Amino acid sequence: MSSPPVISAPSVTWAPAPRAQPLVGHLGRWGRAPLPLLEEGAALGPVFGLRLWRRALVGYSPDWNRFVLGDLRTFRSKGSMSGLAPHLAAGVVQTDEPAHRDRRAAMNPSFARRRLAALEPRIADVARARLPAGRFDAVEWSAALVRAILSATFFDDQLPAGLLRAFLAPLDRPLPWPFLPRPLLFRQMNQCLAELLPVAPHSCLAAAFARLPGGVDEVRVAVSAAYDTTAHTLAWLLYHVALEPRLRQPDMRAAVINEVLRLYPAGWLGSRRCSRDTSFGGIAIARGTLIMYSPYLTHRDPGLWADPLVFRPERFRDPLPAWAFIPFAAGERTCLGASLARLILTVALDALAGVGLRVVSAHPLPRAGITLAPSGPLNLERES
Repeated sequence: MSSPPVISAPSVTWAPAPRAQPLVGHLGRWGRAPLPLLEEGAALGPVFGLRLWRRALVGYSPDWNRFVLGDLRTFRSKGSMSGLAPHLAAGVVQTDEPAHRDRRAAMNPSFARRRLAALEPRIADVARARLPAGRFDAVEWSAALVRAILSATFFDDQLPAGLLRAFLAPLDRPLPWPFLPRPLLFRQMNQCLAELLPVAPHSCLAAAFARLPGGVDEVRVAVSAAYDTTAHTLAWLLYHVALEPRLRQPDMRAAVINEVLRLYPAGWLGSRRCSRDTSFGGIAIARGTLIMYSPYLTHRDPGLWADPLVFRPERFRDPLPAWAFIPFAAGERTCLGASLARLILTVALDALAGVGLRVVSAHPLPRAGITLAPSGPLNLERES
C-alpha cells in the first residue's frame, strides 16, 4: 500500500487540546474517564493534543486514519500503548516493518475465511450447547461462550478451562487493571501452551503456531486479541436484537453486526509511535510523539454518519467513505482475527434463531478498558 503524501516543510501550528490539570496534564482524566476526554478533544477539531506520560496527538478523520495506518515505517507499533498491556506486548502485534510483513504472511493462511469456514460446525456446536436459559447477563454469557469457542477452535478443549478463564479475566476489568503485570499467571499459561502446541491437531488454529519461532507468544496474544474483540461485541449484539426482534432477520445479519461494530468498536483507540519528524494538515509532529487514532470517534462523527448515536443497521446498505469504518483497524495491520470475530458473532446469532429474548434491565453505555465494554450488566431474559 502506498504511503499518503507527507508535508515535509517545517510547521509552527500546534493542535488544540482539551482542559488539562496542573502538573499531570491529561493523565488523571485519561485514567478515570478517557471517553469524555476524547469527546471533548474531538469538539476542538479533527486532530487534538493530549499531555499524557508523553506528548500525544489524537485524530479521527478518514484522512488521519489513512495517514497513520497507511504508513507503517513512519508510525511504529513498538513504543505504542499496546506495549503497556501484558496480554498484547509480544508477537506480531509488537513487530514492525520490515519483519512484520513476513511474520504476518506466515500467519495469514490460518485466519483466512476459507480456513475458518471449516471451524464453523464446531463453533455452532459450542454455541447451541450453551444457549441461555431464563434470566441472564449477556456480558457474562457472551464472555463464557467466547472462551468456550476459543478453547475448542484453538486447542481442541485441551487447555484447562480454569486457566483460560483466569488468564483472560483482566481484559474484562476497567483501567488500570489490564495493564498490571501478572508474571505467575503468564508463566503458567506459557508452560501449558508450550506443552499443547506440539501436539495440537491440524484442525485447530493452534497448530499453525507450533512451527513459528516464538509460537507460544503468538498464540497467547492471538487468543487474548480474539477474546477481547469479540466477547463484549457479542453482548451488545444480543442486547440490540432483544430490543428490536426485526434485527434478527437473516438478510439483516451482516448489517446488524456492522452497526454494533460501528457504535461499539472493541478497539476504541489505537496508537503508534512516530519514528521521524513529519506533519499533517499544518500540524507539526515530532519524532517520538505518541500518535492515536480512534475508531470510537470516527464511528460517531456526525460529519460521516447521519444520527451517529442511533442504532440504524440500514445505513450499511450505502457505500461507506474510505477509512471511515475501521472496527478492526485498516491497512496492512488490520486485525488478524477480524474474520474469526465476525464468524463467531454470526454463528452465535444463528444459534439463537427462534429463541425469544427481551431486555430486563441494562447499562449499555460504553466503558473504556483495553477494549470497549458495557458499563454494567445487560440483563436479558429468554422467553419460553
